[in-house]
Amino acid sequence: MRIRIVAVLLAVSAAAALAAPMSVQIRNGKVKARPSPVGTVVATMDYGDKVEAGTPEKGWYPVTTLDGKTGWMHESALTRKTIVMRAGTTDAAVGVSSDEVALAGKGFNQQVEDKLRQEGKLDYTWVDRMTAFVVSADAIAQFLTQGHLAGGDQ
Repeated sequence: MRIRIVAVLLAVSAAAALAAPMSVQIRNGKVKARPSPVGTVVATMDYGDKVEAGTPEKGWYPVTTLDGKTGWMHESALTRKTIVMRAGTTDAAVGVSSDEVALAGKGFNQQVEDKLRQEGKLDYTWVDRMTAFVVSADAIAQFLTQGHLAGGDQ
């Protein structure tokens, strides 16, 4: 009887370890249908969103979103740290965008940026241009294939 209880506890512990909660640590994290940069996007997650993540394979975690969608996210998009999006006692997501929360999580916010711009201490022209770039999945696949990089043969 004791052996059976220990076996059940080990099985439950293993299952819990295989599906651990993780937070999305980037803006617009993509859940892919397969573990590849060129996989079809099945869901887009915002900064701070939670997913259940399994055991990583070659840098990709199998994930399940809170609304039940399954797919893969790259390890660079996830963290085991809990990202708390609160301002005082009110959930910050109600009053700010995920972009603002991501900036604030890095110690930066729109007011700081506006003040530094006004003082002429920073120029975000090229940063703004780079964040507007959109690269298609076909262009990424072509780049990977031509460069003989991992994932280019998929």
